Amino acid sequence: MRVLMVSDVYFPRVNGVSTSIETFRRSLIEQGIEVRLVVPRYGDEPDEPGIIRVVGRPVPGDREDRLVGWRAMHQAVLEAAGDCQAIHIQTPFVAHYAGLSAARKLGLPVLATYHTLFEEYLQHYAPFLPGGWLKGQARAWSRRQCNALDTLVVPSTAMRERLTSYGVSTPMAVLPTGIPLAQFSGGDGAAFRQRHGLAANRPLALFVGRVAHEKNIAFLFDALRHAQRQCPQAMLLVAGEGPALRDLQAQCAKMQLQDSVRFIGYLDRTHELRNCYAAADVFVFASRTETQGLVLLEAMAAGLPVIALAEMGTKDILSPGRGAFAPPDDAGHFGAMLGHYLSEPEAWQHLRDEAPIYAREWSDGAMAGRLATVYRQLAGAKIADLTTLTAVATGGQ
Repeated sequence: MRVLMVSDVYFPRVNGVSTSIETFRRSLIEQGIEVRLVVPRYGDEPDEPGIIRVVGRPVPGDREDRLVGWRAMHQAVLEAAGDCQAIHIQTPFVAHYAGLSAARKLGLPVLATYHTLFEEYLQHYAPFLPGGWLKGQARAWSRRQCNALDTLVVPSTAMRERLTSYGVSTPMAVLPTGIPLAQFSGGDGAAFRQRHGLAANRPLALFVGRVAHEKNIAFLFDALRHAQRQCPQAMLLVAGEGPALRDLQAQCAKMQLQDSVRFIGYLDRTHELRNCYAAADVFVFASRTETQGLVLLEAMAAGLPVIALAEMGTKDILSPGRGAFAPPDDAGHFGAMLGHYLSEPEAWQHLRDEAPIYAREWSDGAMAGRLATVYRQLAGAKIADLTTLTAVATGGQ
């Protein structure tokens, strides 16, 4: 079976959507699914089999992303979809309309993954507009797009509930992105600490992700100050890049945390990221808008316990309480838990033991198998009768 995925974002642009696309693309091969991609061209990326690049121009005020031409994207998707059995849309911009148009012209089933909770993000990027109005517009836009599809993949039960509250009636399959477990095990933490001038015995909490305001990284600064009451040498390592970097660096200076917070930028996912995970003592995460929290599972796969807020998509990961703590949404409580863990790590060895075992349940192979089931049933079903998909894909969640 051949499926066309279409997206407004893909590598070399690094984010959760790009990671999800690539993880599924590689894992679906073992399920007998060939994935063809139509994605933006960012520069001089080399040609790759199965990947069609559409020339894009920089988005104003955002050097990382690209805006592809409407006509060029529509034409590329229509041509690429001719011998496919389904179209899978990954982003809600030009790619959405190009994928939907091609599917209707060719009589193909079309699905989409709803990766991002836009009503929570827009206020950070358009603060000059009324927040209530922005949220209303985001909900209406999502409702129209989702209800135009044959089925919808959502990364968490919380996202399904939110979209249902919008008035989305399209069948939804709860299906998170899986984790390529081998990619995060076997790191050299001691070498990483040495390269970055980190003392071998300094208690180290780690955040990995986009350095953006919606990640709520400033919350971790407050929590760190509380943690240092129990563990004075506690340090926070922030791995990633993003638009909030300068603001957060200034905030660290204002809070006099320059010696306790280190920003180390983007790390190569093939080698350096696994070493970074191995170097840390615990992973911390405070986003309230995360749609699935893949990075928590990456940390667990590396054998790293997690302390995180159980909000939106992270609830599904944290609810069993295996390999992780989920303190209340309060910097004092969060910091107290972090300080207690870092000051007595031996008492919590069971968390380190549980984390990688739990992560295996979220492997890329397992999730790809579930998505392959969705594809095959969607391709073989009459578009008027897709009501069985959700139960099959979610395993009865």
